[in-house]
Amino acid sequence: MLNFARKLWNLGKDVPAQGFSFSRPLLLIQSDDWGRVGVRDREGYEQLRASGIPLGQNPYDLYTLETAEDVAALGEMLNRHRDSTGRPACVLMNFVLANIDFPKTRRNNYQQIHLRTLAEGLPGNWKRPGLFEAYRQGIGDGVFYPALHGLTHFCKQAAEYQLAKNDERGSLLRTLWKAETPYIYWRMPWIGYEYCNPEPPKAGFLPAEAQQELIAAAAESFTKFFARAPVSACAPGYRADRETHLAWSKCGVRVAQNGSGSPLHPHFDEWELLHLHRTIDIEPSQRDLPLEKYMQLADDCFARGVPTIVSVHAINFHSTLKDFRGPTLRALDEFLSALEAKYPNLLYVHDGDVYDIVTRGKFENSHGKVSVTVQQNAGKARSAAWGAK
Repeated sequence: MLNFARKLWNLGKDVPAQGFSFSRPLLLIQSDDWGRVGVRDREGYEQLRASGIPLGQNPYDLYTLETAEDVAALGEMLNRHRDSTGRPACVLMNFVLANIDFPKTRRNNYQQIHLRTLAEGLPGNWKRPGLFEAYRQGIGDGVFYPALHGLTHFCKQAAEYQLAKNDERGSLLRTLWKAETPYIYWRMPWIGYEYCNPEPPKAGFLPAEAQQELIAAAAESFTKFFARAPVSACAPGYRADRETHLAWSKCGVRVAQNGSGSPLHPHFDEWELLHLHRTIDIEPSQRDLPLEKYMQLADDCFARGVPTIVSVHAINFHSTLKDFRGPTLRALDEFLSALEAKYPNLLYVHDGDVYDIVTRGKFENSHGKVSVTVQQNAGKARSAAWGAK
């Protein structure tokens, strides 16, 4: 499968990693945190405020969980756009495959964190009628592409350590969990990310064996929920090291997503994972940038033969506690329309397509096979072990 890519790129360990350039403008949209519960709607919001937590100071105080209507509205907007082959725009959705089973954990007096996978349904009193069907409808329509984010978003080891200490941090966790909210990260960065514990005495990335167990469980849950294995993965918080990459590779993942920064060319690592780097942050829930700025960034990517990879988190499509969805859909709609007008040979692709382009020189969509010329880039490509989110 990799013969085509090996003709372009020497996989020898002593050769600096080099990236790939593409003859046509490629647009990808990568989105994190789908399936992850937050503040449990208005009732949960008021319960937390009554408990003394002053919500409303940060957009993530209003992070809940997407609804079927949120997902459908996104799918409808994407379906209105077409690339040069007639294919609709597509959002890659990175899914968190499990949430805290709040009732079970509470019955255990918070001595151990129990999880409930998406395949088993949402936890406790969480309700989202039609949500899972909306995911699958969009996947079937070709406007959504599921990918692996993790089993949880936070570091389970870090949370259990704080609970065992039974101090202010443990008290905060129990208050949140009584309201069926797992955490609010900006208020408690000590909760960490799934593969990275930020707190002593075991600060740093989890051991290889622990990461492999977590990733294998997440991949199994992914396959059960979507009836397909994950092709692409993004570590929660972008906190990934070489052991994370190895564990992904062992589970059949072929593409590793990395956070935003300079527009680096896609490249392979030692585990033959194709690394993609995000180039544009469209996050209306956090800040609003003019269309001209987004277009300048896209122009720079395309001029260098680098895919334009948009990062937009799931909170931007939520509408339950605040309408983040409306401004985000308008911003994306405007951006995609501008790209279509300026680039008549534009291609809307997802991570799996880029992997096929690099390894085979072409990919296939519902409109047939599409060939794209791939060239080796002479500059060195770098893959950060982890980055800020």
